[in-house]
Amino acid sequence: MALAADLPDGARVLLDGVGAGPLADSLVDGLARAGRVPVRVRGEDFLRPAGERFRHGREDPDALRDDWLDDGALRREVLASGDAYLPALRDARRDRSARAARVAVPPRAVLLVDGVFLLGRGLPAALVVHVALSPAALARRGVPAWQLPAFAAYDAQVRPGEACDVLVRAEDPQRMAVRLPGPG
Repeated sequence: MALAADLPDGARVLLDGVGAGPLADSLVDGLARAGRVPVRVRGEDFLRPAGERFRHGREDPDALRDDWLDDGALRREVLASGDAYLPALRDARRDRSARAARVAVPPRAVLLVDGVFLLGRGLPAALVVHVALSPAALARRGVPAWQLPAFAAYDAQVRPGEACDVLVRAEDPQRMAVRLPGPG
């Protein structure tokens, strides 16, 4: 993505939505070819402990959308952290600290941070990309039915397609449509 290659050193790029992780992975080679150092950070490594995530049950769509991500830690440890970042806070599968050490942001770095429900939280970023999917496409990608109301509420309340800098329509992951910033 040419936009990401043109960002200042140490820039943070948010990639929001189901499919944002593979999209971020796909940008790594292009950034490296452009002389940038791509750094990947996964939002799933900044989830709250299970006791906090599941306090309203394991299948609460509101909690999924609003409470699972520790956005304060993501902001503090990655997005607003300056010359160093924490690559992971928690291992959500084992429900333990990731015990990761802070890492210096290399020269010419672009930090690619992917996750779901990232917008509407005031997270600082130089560029925001949203991967948009219809409810049918979410289901085809394996999103459980209980989670679909969380995505519908997110779309209605946050309006991520309007809040982002770059919109990626990914109904068919082999043929994505991209809307870049600018007139029109």
